[in-house]
Amino acid sequence: MPNFRPILHILGLLLTALAVAMLAPTAMDAAVDDVDWQVFAISALVTGFAGVSLVLAFRAREMPRLRLREAFLLTVLSWTAIAVFAALPFLFSNLGLSAADAVFEAVSGITTTGSTVLTGLDSMPRGILLWRSLLQWIGGIGIIVMAIALLPLLQVGGMQLFHTESSDRSEKVMPRLRQVTAAISALYLGFTLACALAYWAAGMTMFEAVNHAMTTLATGGYSTSDASFVKFEQASVHWIGVLFMLLGSITFTLYVRVLHGEPLALLRDSQVRWFLSMVLAGVLSVAAWIVLTQGIEAGPALRLAAFNVVSIATTTGYASADYYLWGSFAVAAFYFLTFMGGCTGSTAGAIKVFRFQVLYIVASQQLARLMVPHRVTVPRIQGKEITESIAISVLTFFFFYATTFAVIALALALFGLDMETALSGSATAVGNVGPGLGPVIGPAGNFSSLPDGAKWVLSAGMLLGRLEFVTVFVLFTRAFWRD
Repeated sequence: MPNFRPILHILGLLLTALAVAMLAPTAMDAAVDDVDWQVFAISALVTGFAGVSLVLAFRAREMPRLRLREAFLLTVLSWTAIAVFAALPFLFSNLGLSAADAVFEAVSGITTTGSTVLTGLDSMPRGILLWRSLLQWIGGIGIIVMAIALLPLLQVGGMQLFHTESSDRSEKVMPRLRQVTAAISALYLGFTLACALAYWAAGMTMFEAVNHAMTTLATGGYSTSDASFVKFEQASVHWIGVLFMLLGSITFTLYVRVLHGEPLALLRDSQVRWFLSMVLAGVLSVAAWIVLTQGIEAGPALRLAAFNVVSIATTTGYASADYYLWGSFAVAAFYFLTFMGGCTGSTAGAIKVFRFQVLYIVASQQLARLMVPHRVTVPRIQGKEITESIAISVLTFFFFYATTFAVIALALALFGLDMETALSGSATAVGNVGPGLGPVIGPAGNFSSLPDGAKWVLSAGMLLGRLEFVTVFVLFTRAFWRD
């Protein structure tokens, strides 16, 4: 059986850190004499009490090391517990949210999905707006650390390709992981500050700039306005958004390598080249479609296409226009972009480019064997061998992704949602994208009108997508619990 002592101890530390984070919106509301500061203060007390209690109850002089089982359990329990406690400010506030609404908003935030049930954001208390942005910012760095430090060890979805120390599982691994995590955290903070200053210089208020910087780098998409980026008319604001959404969706370890004397690390990485090429193709095709069908000039059309294509491809979910009105080709393009995602080791969600690369290389090898059956070749990606276990891991991920997408879409249909809303809602939840398609949950709508049952289903889908499926589903096998 798994040893729950280290799991619950670490969970307590994470909840304590979450309680400390709640003090920021508490101070924000208290500074402007908004009574909502009490909501965050109470939430911080409840969360802090739970966290400190777990830390004290399960501390030990010498904490046992986490085994594979404990790592799986810790991953699932930590993300789930943080989402539940992060929902307390929404539940206790004067917004009148149900438990389903509060949990949905918190899960959407911490998984950097960006789907929302809130309306009237422009007049909402600043503490709530800051809390939403903070959740996405915290979730963004959590996703990077999970993808770099944990998923390669758990061999989830082919992530063993990105093992920090190849096959070395000695004590050398942890110091290096700590160093890489510290460097990435510093970069993440630096990019956020740079993005905030750029937004502010381009015309946003400081509050808008800070909030949008946090959700841009996290590729989360929460905004301080119901209109999202439609509110901001300055072209420079949109191009700044494009730049930092792309930066947030590229592997952060590559930035570390650039800073450590490898200036061409980004250009040499095949995953980055694939990703940027796919984004560029999407931008140019949608821009051409807008010019031909909407009568918009080339310059504005390119800006509209670039912002919205990058937003969906990176799973950010901002909108600078209601692209649902651009016609059938644009709608179909955005729907397929929902499944794409950015690079591994970034804040982006969905399938991610490297898995498409692995699938393409393995399929190409299989076609070659059909023509020359006795030919022996070793499939490689970025100089690393694609072993059979990696190929199976990627195929397993695709299976779970497709199955989860289908089951959630059918569940949403059972709640009475139309086919377009059910399919796009499932895709956007599993891919952690944000807006769906159609008049209900599209870029001009939100998820508030959905039944509570549908919101619970979508919340589960967002967590499954963020935790890469296998991490969760393995808990439901007999082998996991058997000694």
